[in-house]
Amino acid sequence: MRKISLLRPALALTVSLAGLLHAAELPRTASGQPDLQGIWTNATQTPLQRPQRFGLRQNMSQEEAQEMQSQALLREERANAPSDPDRPPPTDGNTAAAYNTFWLDRGSQVVQIDGEYRTSMIIDPPDGQIPFRENAPEQNLMERWRDEHGDDAFLGPEMATIGERCLLFYDFRTSNSSAGPPMMPIIYNNNYQIVQTPDYVVIIAEMMHDARIIRIDGEHQPAEMIKWMGDSVGRWEGDTLVVTTRNMHPQQSHYGSGPGLTVTERLRMVSPQEIVYSFTMDDPVAYTQTWTAEMVLYARPPGDRIYEYACHEGNYALPGILAGTRRQEQTDPP
Repeated sequence: MRKISLLRPALALTVSLAGLLHAAELPRTASGQPDLQGIWTNATQTPLQRPQRFGLRQNMSQEEAQEMQSQALLREERANAPSDPDRPPPTDGNTAAAYNTFWLDRGSQVVQIDGEYRTSMIIDPPDGQIPFRENAPEQNLMERWRDEHGDDAFLGPEMATIGERCLLFYDFRTSNSSAGPPMMPIIYNNNYQIVQTPDYVVIIAEMMHDARIIRIDGEHQPAEMIKWMGDSVGRWEGDTLVVTTRNMHPQQSHYGSGPGLTVTERLRMVSPQEIVYSFTMDDPVAYTQTWTAEMVLYARPPGDRIYEYACHEGNYALPGILAGTRRQEQTDPP
């Protein structure tokens, strides 16, 4: 027992010195904060919720991680193989098959944080699952409108989803949103540019070129001031940028969340190439408890840039849908 007590101060001193050396290596702004500016990606093979095969295991072995990454690369290689031009058309009605692998950007990396390969982004609760409240009311305004008016409500442009209208990217199948918050990886365009001053941090998402302005040491706006991506206020806790967001637009629901959602994000730079990004979701109506997830933002190679995402340039999908419905109304009136 005495030997352990003697070792503890030495261990603490070693960890402390390592932390000081690490902090000194981080790029910093003129005001002393870690310089988060640059272009980053959050593409990863690590899922938000933990696959059942891992149970309560938060981490996987290096061998398991390497196998997962190898399988991802193998799937990409197979998908990139030349297609048979004489193959028959698909019969399952899956129009998403129009996207071949050329367009996708899911990444091949398994999230690794503090030397641990993660089995899921969610670290709390321990089972790695979203703690949905049973029989929670539908808080997604678009879904409520759909339930109330039926699918016909979406035959006009005003009721098309925010993704179809290219207002914000929102995947209705997974509830993932690139701009967030929370900022989640999607099927492609998983890039962000961070611009930083002493008073503001701006995070620009490539997907639909959404820019979220975070006021440093500011005050939240009144609850009536609802905004796309919410109202974000940041503060520095040591070298970690903590961002609290509320007043989310009612059409922007994340994983069953509603107008009472508060998202707390943390951006902790661990090296010039990596930022550990975590978020905590707090909505007592949707969840039985708060839940927290972590992932990594990886620096893009020097010289990379984000080009404009012109969502509707040359996109005839929405006019085609509306025109087709008007034609159907003429030929097959109710």
